[in-house]
Amino acid sequence: MDMSDIAARGLVLLGCGKMGSAMLQGWLKDRLPPNSVWILDPYPSDWLKSLPGLHINEPLPEAPAIVLVAVKPQMMEEALPVLRSLGNGATLFLSVAAGTPIAAYEAVLGSKTPIIRAMPNTPAAVGRGITAIVANGQATARHMDMAENLLAAVGQVVRLDHEGQMDAATAVSGSGPAYVFHLIETLAAAGEAEGLPPEMAMKLAKATVAGAGALAEAAEEDPAQLRVNVTSPGGTTAAALAVLMEESSGFPKLLRHAVRAAADRSRELGK
Repeated sequence: MDMSDIAARGLVLLGCGKMGSAMLQGWLKDRLPPNSVWILDPYPSDWLKSLPGLHINEPLPEAPAIVLVAVKPQMMEEALPVLRSLGNGATLFLSVAAGTPIAAYEAVLGSKTPIIRAMPNTPAAVGRGITAIVANGQATARHMDMAENLLAAVGQVVRLDHEGQMDAATAVSGSGPAYVFHLIETLAAAGEAEGLPPEMAMKLAKATVAGAGALAEAAEEDPAQLRVNVTSPGGTTAAALAVLMEESSGFPKLLRHAVRAAADRSRELGK
């Protein structure tokens, strides 16, 4: 299903904060007509209000192609019942709200509602996100293609085998940008401790992490081989990696603990 199908039936955004706005920006660039978009948001941004043609807090079409649920999880109980009349029908519900399981949507909207749960991440704001998706039994292959087509506007998409994998995906890619931001912080601070001016240390750290990530995606070799490629025996990189790869205190153990903590918390929030 392409944008023309969605444009013909309409697209509804329930909530349009940072993530919803980043996606909307991508769809409008992808030639989705603004007059095919309905937004339900109590506090629409100035950017939204400046876009001509959007339907902001107006009556909805009878059977839109898709409803994107992008409200904060704590607002779900109040916001979702407004759309109950669209459940058990032809409208696909695509949720990007963290922590809310498919069963919670089915309980409100009806068990025959096609629902896809998605976990995007914040690099979607610059078109470099990655989103994990999983569907209920009512969602068809056509629905999955439609969701993937929409989410591709802000980055890559992966399809999970089952909803149980969503907690791990959340821990790796949903929360993962924060781990990388902290790496940049601490790398810059370490450079500063070795005598670099703060601004220069931060510039070097940001560009190094961003460049290494881009190389990891573009190169044919896997990250392990890329690491070997820049590690001369007895050199400076080897000296640092001896610390970072140390079994009891280095990255392998630390990140296993961090990702497990995030996944466990995701499981708790989903109950």
